[in-house]
Amino acid sequence: MFVRKFYPINLLLGLIFSFSLISININSQLRAQNSNKDQIYDHHEVMDDPYMPLINPKKSPAYKSRSSLFFTSQVNVDEDGNNILGDAANEPSIAVDPNNPDNIIIGWRQFDNVASNFRQAGVAYTNDGGETWVNDGVIEPGVFRSDPVLGVNSNGEFFYNSLTTNSFDYWCNVFRSYNSGWQWDEGVLAQGGDKQWMVIDKTDSEGNGNIYSNWTSYYSYCYPNFFTRSTNNGDSYEDCVDIPGNPYWGTLNTGPDGELYIAGTNGDGGIVVSRSDNAKDGGFIMWDMLNTDIDLDGSVVSQVAVNPVGLLGQVWVDIDRSNGSGRGNVYVCASVHRDMFNDPGDVMFTRSLDGGVTWEDPIRINTDEGFTNYSWFGTMSVAPNGRIDVIWLDTRDAVSYPYLSALYYSYSIDNGVTWSENEKLSELFNPNEGYPNQDKMGDYFDMVSDNDGAHLAWANTLNGEQDVYYGHITPWFVGVEENISSKSDFHLINYPNPFSESTTIRYELEKNSEVNISIFDTYGKLIAVVKNENQNSGLHNIVFDSKGLNPGIYYCRISAGGKRDYQKIIKTTNSVY
Repeated sequence: MFVRKFYPINLLLGLIFSFSLISININSQLRAQNSNKDQIYDHHEVMDDPYMPLINPKKSPAYKSRSSLFFTSQVNVDEDGNNILGDAANEPSIAVDPNNPDNIIIGWRQFDNVASNFRQAGVAYTNDGGETWVNDGVIEPGVFRSDPVLGVNSNGEFFYNSLTTNSFDYWCNVFRSYNSGWQWDEGVLAQGGDKQWMVIDKTDSEGNGNIYSNWTSYYSYCYPNFFTRSTNNGDSYEDCVDIPGNPYWGTLNTGPDGELYIAGTNGDGGIVVSRSDNAKDGGFIMWDMLNTDIDLDGSVVSQVAVNPVGLLGQVWVDIDRSNGSGRGNVYVCASVHRDMFNDPGDVMFTRSLDGGVTWEDPIRINTDEGFTNYSWFGTMSVAPNGRIDVIWLDTRDAVSYPYLSALYYSYSIDNGVTWSENEKLSELFNPNEGYPNQDKMGDYFDMVSDNDGAHLAWANTLNGEQDVYYGHITPWFVGVEENISSKSDFHLINYPNPFSESTTIRYELEKNSEVNISIFDTYGKLIAVVKNENQNSGLHNIVFDSKGLNPGIYYCRISAGGKRDYQKIIKTTNSVY
């Protein structure tokens, strides 16, 4: 393979920009306070350990957990579905077939032996929605690979973008699978560089099927440029171009009409978003919005105590592609080291209602008290119906060891104005154990949202070592464009609806049953229990008195005979006739 030579100028620049910091809390703050410019030169993939196989590995049961809100199962398993002791896996990415969400592929950095940081392109697939995973081995065995990024097009064809390097040269190959991960082709040179990201346009625009990718300009196959595009389904990738604002450690995404947004941090620690309206056309790319600084009241940093040689997280950008009131809204979310409170890590969110021209003041998603906890690896995705999902790792519950972390979740169904209560999804685990001779748990997680919930690729040490997991999150109510269909024969209705004072709830029982009628708000909080008793079969009418209830949207839930159904009810301030 022909590879262009690029010798980084980081040695001189690192000396110019490096400086020493004085920190009261040395353990948690020393690395987090380093210069952002130093960090970009220091933070890149290096192949330094030789490959080391694991001889006669021992096995243990794979970890799996299920609750009403969250299901998770281990992905990097052997042919019998068991955990492999002594290996490691981190930095996962996920792609979900838009035509069949049971078909999912997750890729990750695979370390066959924790005694060596030599990594390869791990991959596994499921055809049953994540219940079981098939791991047929890495892509290109024996080849150093890192920074996995997966995508899928509208036809259900999967793509795996993978970085490789020989210490001075950085380039990416994109592999394709036309059969849901059973087989992969030999890969195509896709320009590339360190910390690349990739998105495939699945909108109804003329850009459908286009593949876009950008990466860190300082470690680029085509320095000083750092962006490429494929307009022929990944058969080839165009010559590189640059992006205004020089974003890195970020992501890119497409809007409802195929417009392209790229977000990342910059050399000063701020957040930048660039946009192109014509990247979908296939001609010369024009960037319509230049170097717009986004305020998240903090900086994206690396080399932090919870992830010593990794990132606190990367910058996520996503767009509302629904037909609701938020269509076209642009959202940015990231875990940042806060400026105002010197907090080591908060998940901050901001939005633009005008295509990225102006941005609102940032809001904090994690609601823990104090200024010493880490909320890291913040990850965001937007469902087709406009629901915004955010997950992160959080140290708020740590007692015996300050960096013990648990997975947390929050979502918004009103375009990011308000957010559900922080939900703890996992048990605590120690992110500082199980390192594969490299002191980090990767640099990111990845998530894809659909109208039924969120599909998550994440890593943890719940079984005592670093492994990669699939998770599915089911919010209480799944979206802005809520369309609850009856899955029972209750014939549940209420009248009047809307109402100002009281409403009659009407339903029918097929047989004598223990019946529970309850009222919830839009985030699943129980507001009132209307009935909880045994009732005879037949038609029933009960009156719900809403005295003391604020005007708004609520849900009435009936549970009986092992079945349940919902009805959206609306209380207004005015009399309804």
